[in-house]
Amino acid sequence: MAQEDVFKKLVSHCKEYGYVFPSSEIYDGLSAVYDYGQYGVELKNNIKKYWWDSMVLLNDNIVGIDSAIFMHPTIWKASGHVDAFNDPLIDNKDSKKRYRADVLIEEHMAKFEEKISKEIEKAREKFGEAFDEKKFRETNPRVLANQIKIDELEARFSKAMNANDLAELRQIIIDNEIVCPVSGTRNWTEVRQFNLMFATEMGSTSEGASKVFLRPETAQGIFVNFLNVQKTGRMKIPFGIAQIGKAFRNEIVARQFIFRMKEFEQMEMQFFVQPGSELEWYGYWKEIRMKWFKALGFGDENYRFHDHTKLAHYANAATDIEYKFPFGFKEVEGIHSRTDFDLKQHQEYSGKKMQYFDPERGESYIPYVIETSIGVDRMFLHVISATHREEELKKEDGSSDTRVVMRLPSFLAPVKLAVMPLVKKDGLPEIAEKIVHELKFEFNCQYDDKDSIGRRYRRQDAIGTPYCITIDHQTAEDNTVTIRYRDSMEQERIQINQLKETISEKVNISSLLKKL
Repeated sequence: MAQEDVFKKLVSHCKEYGYVFPSSEIYDGLSAVYDYGQYGVELKNNIKKYWWDSMVLLNDNIVGIDSAIFMHPTIWKASGHVDAFNDPLIDNKDSKKRYRADVLIEEHMAKFEEKISKEIEKAREKFGEAFDEKKFRETNPRVLANQIKIDELEARFSKAMNANDLAELRQIIIDNEIVCPVSGTRNWTEVRQFNLMFATEMGSTSEGASKVFLRPETAQGIFVNFLNVQKTGRMKIPFGIAQIGKAFRNEIVARQFIFRMKEFEQMEMQFFVQPGSELEWYGYWKEIRMKWFKALGFGDENYRFHDHTKLAHYANAATDIEYKFPFGFKEVEGIHSRTDFDLKQHQEYSGKKMQYFDPERGESYIPYVIETSIGVDRMFLHVISATHREEELKKEDGSSDTRVVMRLPSFLAPVKLAVMPLVKKDGLPEIAEKIVHELKFEFNCQYDDKDSIGRRYRRQDAIGTPYCITIDHQTAEDNTVTIRYRDSMEQERIQINQLKETISEKVNISSLLKKL
């Protein structure tokens, strides 16, 4: 199946099974804004817990805060967002559609990468276990030709971005014959910059209102509270401050479902270190964050680092952790060495010292910062993409059936346990309801008695429920139930009084945290 079709099925599944809905859908929706349904919000909360516990619970020197969305407007002047938080935009004169010039070029490069991937997969099928991917990449003429195109284009693109050369960005689009996805034409306007911040007014009267911004990132709320946290928490460098919160960007080109939205949620941690040690800590956090992703079990080969060719004005090193989505490798987390830029800027603009006194060195200095920044929504899409499956099942009579299943890690699954009476009589529903009542204080449980038991299993598979408990007539005799496992579809008989311990062992997040 084409990757585009896989992604469409993924989006459709999210709506059909209560994960993600288009926002304001009864009014024809709002571009690049989405609502999380009853299962989506549970998965989202579980993702946030995995991140928060791995940061704050497992690290004695990392604490959390929750800063306000509205902040003093001078903060965004100091951070550079007022003057430099821009995207290079280009319009197609025929379709009247607007695009980010850098995204158009990156997507064009991705087409060459896709061609290389197809050549590698064909060769892998042909040669089997004897296939040497490294040697194939170094010797195959078609792979080498496409890699040269990527390298040449990336070098030219990087130079234009670093020089902020908008005319050159347009020329790259023209020279590579990049067409508008809608009109199919190359009738492009000039490239121009567009600021991404949402502005509003705050004040009791229209005359006295002042212009404020919805924050485009959560990091600045951490920086302006650096001294508050350090002093009240008696924190010693190195230490970190973590935060989960909403951010807002007026993305003109927001595509690929919830991958890029106007309202989104971030999980960020700013780690404050001694000047001169930042690159060592940068390497440390690269390793730690990659380990966090790989612990999910979605395949180590589906992750890679992508070092930035164009560094932000505040950084001396930056990389992305990329995951292989149905639409190619894309960023899921950014790791940046931000130097002392942010604290130094806030010291200058506020007139307040943003320095740390180091008792071991006997001196004061502005710390350097390592940032780890991950989008909750993008992480949500990553998890959904990695776990959504359409599986063909062989029956005993030789025929086949299909099931749609979300192979979510049990600790992330929205519903941990579905309890099902085999029939709606003979006291079975009452036993099932009693089990749900006793276990709901420990897990998110669901009572399900509608349709045949087979259909109920399929429904829970599509939701991603890892365990189903069936109450039948034997239950009334010996207090045993059947537990059915989502991934293997195997079943076993256990005592009702063993349910809590059995399920707890399987869904407890601590077993995953211990791997970190």
